[in-house]
Amino acid sequence: MSLPPLVEPAAELTVDEVKRYSRHLIIPEIGMTGQKRLKNAKVLCVGAGGLGSPALLYLAAAGVGTLGVIDFDVVDESNLQRQVIHGQSDVGRPKAESARDSIAEINPYVNVVLFEEQLSVDNVMEIFSQFDLIVDGTDNFATRYMVNDACVLLGKPYVWGSIFRFDGQASVFWAEYGPCYRCLYPDPPPPGMVPSCAEGGVLGVLCASIGSIQVNEAIKLITGVGESLSGRLMIYDALEMSYRSVKVRKDPECAICGKNPTITELIDYDAFCGVLSDDAQKAASGSTITATELKAMLDSDEDIFLIDVREPNEYEIVSIPGSVLIPKDQILSGAALERLPQDKRIVLHCKSGARSSECLAVVKNAGFSDAVHVGGGVLAWVSQVDPSLPTY
Repeated sequence: MSLPPLVEPAAELTVDEVKRYSRHLIIPEIGMTGQKRLKNAKVLCVGAGGLGSPALLYLAAAGVGTLGVIDFDVVDESNLQRQVIHGQSDVGRPKAESARDSIAEINPYVNVVLFEEQLSVDNVMEIFSQFDLIVDGTDNFATRYMVNDACVLLGKPYVWGSIFRFDGQASVFWAEYGPCYRCLYPDPPPPGMVPSCAEGGVLGVLCASIGSIQVNEAIKLITGVGESLSGRLMIYDALEMSYRSVKVRKDPECAICGKNPTITELIDYDAFCGVLSDDAQKAASGSTITATELKAMLDSDEDIFLIDVREPNEYEIVSIPGSVLIPKDQILSGAALERLPQDKRIVLHCKSGARSSECLAVVKNAGFSDAVHVGGGVLAWVSQVDPSLPTY
């Protein structure tokens, strides 16, 4: 879909800017006018992580005049496999500040605006209103729905991307001209159904592939060139090395951009998406132990059966001594229930506690009423019991 330019051109380019952007200026579709539009543009990147890293670097290199960065996290060593805007010396620093310094190295003519806070219903409208375009680099459904709804209510275009293992997706959502994110995904998946990148992993270079597509779409929107991804979902399979697009139609019954919207203001997105299912929350209530309590159980030779519900490749990275690997899917399907001993107390754990709480609900429902799970999972074990073990 061809769309009009999002931004009016700046008054001029300096001599130094002409030198810097010369390879853009000799492209007929961009030229001086397009580059002046980029200079005048204000783009906010939500997150300076896997997708935000390449997006921010290429937006800066392209000459976007004002870049906003919102991120409240700090750089961890596990980020460096894919978050290329950060380096070894940035470990422990706020991601927003690290991103700002990298942007300055790429292009000192870019004005960087930092928001070192968590995006929420309390600040999203005020922050988004300062920018022409939103590029989404988040990795959770609650934030995606909030970003979409805020963009619809403010009339802002939203360049979206998603990554998982070897698969990536990208699209443009702009309710004024086409569908919004809710038109594609009216409802979030059930809690625990879709693992996060922290649980399932992501090929580092996939971030660059999808992040660069997002920047390509942002540049096209700003300058008004080419065919936008609005109305199309781009799907990339890195293993098969294939790209394909699927048409996405505007839903006339969409809850926020349809003819008779039922959502006219921001909602409670954590409640809408749900971190855990109701069954998991009920099961975990009163049946959650700490890592140090598990250590005490093991030290006293308490008769327990410790189950690790993660995947085999995670178990190879790090495991709690004495744990037996039974992946979550085998428990949720019921296939592994017959392996559970009747004469021992069942103790479940995963990486952080979410998957084990879902399994706990199934195990309790199967009659193991005294079963418990470890809050914080193996990460809590490493931090509270054995810091010599690796984390991931």
